[in-house]
Amino acid sequence: MFIHQHKEWPKFSWDKERTLSLLTEIRYLQGKLLGRMQSLGFDLQDQAVLETITLDVVKTSEIEGEIMNTDEVRSSVARKLGIKLESEIHVGRYTDGVVEMMLDASQNYSMDLTDERMFAWHAALFPTGHSGMYKITVGNWRLGEEPMQVVSGPMGREKIHFEAPNSKVLDEEMGCFVQWANTGHKLDDTIKAAIAHLWFVTIHPFDDGNGRITRAITDMFLSRSDRSKQRFYSMSAVILKNKNNYYDILETTQKGNLDITEWIMWFLNCLKDAISSSEDKLSDILYKATFWNTFSEIKLNDRQKIMINKLLDGFDGKLRTGKWAKITKCTEKTALRDIEDLMRKQILKKGLARGRSTSYELIPLNEG
Repeated sequence: MFIHQHKEWPKFSWDKERTLSLLTEIRYLQGKLLGRMQSLGFDLQDQAVLETITLDVVKTSEIEGEIMNTDEVRSSVARKLGIKLESEIHVGRYTDGVVEMMLDASQNYSMDLTDERMFAWHAALFPTGHSGMYKITVGNWRLGEEPMQVVSGPMGREKIHFEAPNSKVLDEEMGCFVQWANTGHKLDDTIKAAIAHLWFVTIHPFDDGNGRITRAITDMFLSRSDRSKQRFYSMSAVILKNKNNYYDILETTQKGNLDITEWIMWFLNCLKDAISSSEDKLSDILYKATFWNTFSEIKLNDRQKIMINKLLDGFDGKLRTGKWAKITKCTEKTALRDIEDLMRKQILKKGLARGRSTSYELIPLNEG
């Protein structure tokens, strides 16, 4: 018997005492992270959000075995958020669709979750109405008499984890889910995110794309929990890292009773990992903020600011006088004066090579 076949479905229960201490710890980490990121300037906050959502979009598709072009995703996210990039690249319809769905979920987190909204997300994921070689139902719940099986693994060696409810009961099942999602509860939004994730993935209402839409709904509830449109951590990245465990806990929960304590504990531990590891993922942005704060009293010209930012963002190749001149559109003499000025101010230093191969690099803050 699967969980959705129990008479009491979907009346979930869980051990509130076990989840409370972990939830309290997560609340502290959420507040700490949001406080730290909000202390940054708006430009750095935008960069942090850009990198986080890009990561989330790439990883949510990778869970399904689809590898997306990171630069293409970043360009799509930046354009939709109004963040200026040095260069934009062409973005395909599928990439734009996934980005559109993830942004709608997190940016418009206070909006009701409706059938129409989920149908729009589904259509954005499948703009041609096909999944691979197969035509699928877009703009409605799945049809057909065959049971929907949730599987993982390579084609030909798939592992069946559970079977979803029959398509004939989807209107009723989704009506119940949507009503719950849009009803105010005393329930903590983080716990609600965990329940919504399990509930939606159990119903599996679409022909394809259920996993990605599940994680979009999860992000929507987590944004409500943060009370912020800004995303600074990625649950999808942690789920991908623990993909085998993810399918194992789903399978165990689906074959159990309506006590979902173990699922909620697993979900909360993943969320804790996502928040804790976000600082590592955003370390370059935080370093950049610390750098500019350290040298806030130092007078720099526009060319120097441009080149320092390029070095902080990860300069491609070695920085030499000629490259400085070319990028900032100045003479090599002016470029050398800019560089020597930064060396006197203990911002730049020479690389190991000398002569024509002389290059320059930032002095790490702990060396300054």
